[in-house]
Amino acid sequence: MTDTPHFPLSAVVGADDLKLALYLTAIDPKIGGVLIEGPRGMAKSTLARGLADLLASGQFVTLPLGATEERLVGTLDLDAALSEGRAQFSPGVLAKADGGVLYVDEVNLLPDHLVDLLLDVAASGTNLIERDGISHRHSAKFVLIGTMNPEEGELRPQLLDRFGLNVALSGHTPPAGRGQIIRRRLDFDSDPQGFCAEWESQQHALRERCQKARSALANIPLDDAALVQITERCFAASVDGLRADLVWLRAARAHAAWRGANAIGEEDIDAVAEFALRHRRREHSPPAPQQSPAQPASNQNPNPSESQGQWGEMPAQALPVGARREVPSWPKKP
Repeated sequence: MTDTPHFPLSAVVGADDLKLALYLTAIDPKIGGVLIEGPRGMAKSTLARGLADLLASGQFVTLPLGATEERLVGTLDLDAALSEGRAQFSPGVLAKADGGVLYVDEVNLLPDHLVDLLLDVAASGTNLIERDGISHRHSAKFVLIGTMNPEEGELRPQLLDRFGLNVALSGHTPPAGRGQIIRRRLDFDSDPQGFCAEWESQQHALRERCQKARSALANIPLDDAALVQITERCFAASVDGLRADLVWLRAARAHAAWRGANAIGEEDIDAVAEFALRHRRREHSPPAPQQSPAQPASNQNPNPSESQGQWGEMPAQALPVGARREVPSWPKKP
């Protein structure tokens, strides 16, 4: 029985920013993947699956929220190792996703122990499994695509920064666009093979354009002039760390390749700016309120280092693993 094909990316109505971010990631997987934010019913998973068709392997693997550690990293058969003298490895999700797309729906709800494992492998590109002195190592290079509804909770900062690009989808689609989306979806559901055949020429052209841009990528220099612009704008945006600079520069080069240019231009830098900065901007703290002159002196803490920290910040408190600490800009009055 033939598997039902995925909805072709070339047939998706609207979502131009997200489609561009996916194209750039297909051109240069080193960008680091895409985090897609938006409300329910925005076809986030449909768009993510469409990326697999633009990659060489075409591999698309989903990591379920309820997956175990063994399901993610794979398992080692210790009995076979003892009897045969070799480690027998059963691949997990990471091995199957090598060279393709690893998709995590509702990534903000992923358990902390899986997040930690995913961070290690995404950073190294290698999965290492060790059991009772026996180990196995394999390549795990994949494009990480995550989707989330911000109303259902935030994403851990470490994993948030691991996504190269971030795109937010709006739920307010105009009536004409909504009707076109529904019509194409109905056509696909009634005859998936026929629908894909109808869009094959557009899909083929899209694959060819991505492949051509991928081949041209190495000939486009990561030049100093572009880097200067990007680093200055990252500094002005008060982003934490240096990942934004690197991702932005890579994405700008991929955009130059996408439009067929042989050098990074200002239009390339501008086109991908929001993708690289949206999830990395540091929110500016509001100014501290003025101390009320009527407040009695007895209400003031004579030794701020005991309750507020040496520099007046709130004292550190133990938090559950994975929780995010919210630090107010000023201690609340009693």
